[in-house]
Amino acid sequence: MKQLALVSLTMVALLDGARQTVTLPGKSPLVTFRIVFQTGAASDPVGKAGLAALTANLLTEGGTKHRTYKQIVEALYPMATSIASQVDKEMMSITATTHIDNLEAFYGIFKEMLLEPGWRTEDFERLRANQMNYVRVSLRGNNDEELGKEVLYERIYAGHPYGHVNEGDVSDLQSMTIDDLRNFYAANLTQANLTIGIAGGYPDGFGARMHKDFAAKLAKGSGERPTVSAPKVSKNIMVTLVEKPTRSVAYSLGHAISVRRGHPDYAALLVAQSYLGYHRSGGRLFERMREERGLNYGDYAYIEYFPRGMFQFEPDPNLARQQQIFQIWIRPVEPETAHFALRLALYELARLIKEGIPPDGFERTRNFLSKNVNLLLKTKDAELGYLIDSGYYGIPEYGKYLKSSLAKLAIDDVNAAVRKHLRADGLHIVAIGQGMEAFKSRLLAGDASPMTYNSPKPDEIVKEDKVVASWKLPVTAENIRIMPVDKVFE
Repeated sequence: MKQLALVSLTMVALLDGARQTVTLPGKSPLVTFRIVFQTGAASDPVGKAGLAALTANLLTEGGTKHRTYKQIVEALYPMATSIASQVDKEMMSITATTHIDNLEAFYGIFKEMLLEPGWRTEDFERLRANQMNYVRVSLRGNNDEELGKEVLYERIYAGHPYGHVNEGDVSDLQSMTIDDLRNFYAANLTQANLTIGIAGGYPDGFGARMHKDFAAKLAKGSGERPTVSAPKVSKNIMVTLVEKPTRSVAYSLGHAISVRRGHPDYAALLVAQSYLGYHRSGGRLFERMREERGLNYGDYAYIEYFPRGMFQFEPDPNLARQQQIFQIWIRPVEPETAHFALRLALYELARLIKEGIPPDGFERTRNFLSKNVNLLLKTKDAELGYLIDSGYYGIPEYGKYLKSSLAKLAIDDVNAAVRKHLRADGLHIVAIGQGMEAFKSRLLAGDASPMTYNSPKPDEIVKEDKVVASWKLPVTAENIRIMPVDKVFE
């Protein structure tokens, strides 16, 4: 996929082949760096899941040819800054912010870390152990929200370049060597894959200087990036039940979609998603499941990958992908009401597809999105990241792109997009909880799952509950998979 040049009033692109430097000059005493390589977990070789992430971790949490990691930490501490990495399927981003007074000292360390890594065995072993512990302890043990979402992606993209968690499988990590990281770095962190982003009160010519420094050290690379095909679409509902000793049940369910930024239906589908449930901001699912029935804490929908949602309100930039999924997230649900909660979510999805979004919901959601985009771009770091993403997708600056698209949108556009792209059949459903064998039996039996409440409910809710309690879930035994949590991503 060819990388596009970025042109706007606030951004200058210094091009040399496929490389680019994206600059956002300003008067702030803070200088923000965002180095993005168009490579990631989708480029992990077979049997090496997690290689891209481990390579990025070694760059940002390892030593260089000239300094140990301890020396780097000690040097950065008085500058009150740090260097972080994020790896997704097709992007690796490395970010940092420093005060202008420390710019020269910081940049000397920063470029050394990225361009002259030390490849020390002790750093490699420490970071590999950390990454395995993240998968085993943080992801599988402590975060059912992220766990469910990542298992859902793994099931939808089985046998696909996106078909493993970015941090990798434990067994693959165990088999990796320092040479695997060296080879990945040489093949993928190239000039052709590189975008340099810088914002703030840096001196004139600093962006061009960075451009020259990186060009002197990185291999040129071919710039050829394979097109990532759509995953196979299931005609049946596929269920994955993760057995885990927990007091509640967490759901993630969804299917692949062809819509991404730049697609004619992107804004329309974003309105539909936000009407159902914008992350941490309520919506139809939230109203019907939490507010009216008290079933759980959160019910949200997504049309783009949104990791770390447990810890933040806005998504991070530089998670751009050729392929996306539509997803609904529900948790935590009491085991006694888990069957009903799943039925209610599918009932609301089917209702949206059949009846469309109501006029008041359309206007309210469109107005919300037109204003909320300003929050997504509230920092120079975020603005810089979104500009780089816009180059990936071949669209104008995201705020202008979305506001313009929303202004042209009609309710019929939204409802047509919903009917075209969303479905209540052919879903992948992931449930995490205890007693999954018994839950499987309930799903297959198809018996009613009536709701009871501690206080009276309006007649409308009581009447609707009777319909939902018997809502058909056409699942078969061969399409239900149960797996213990300690085998996930192992």
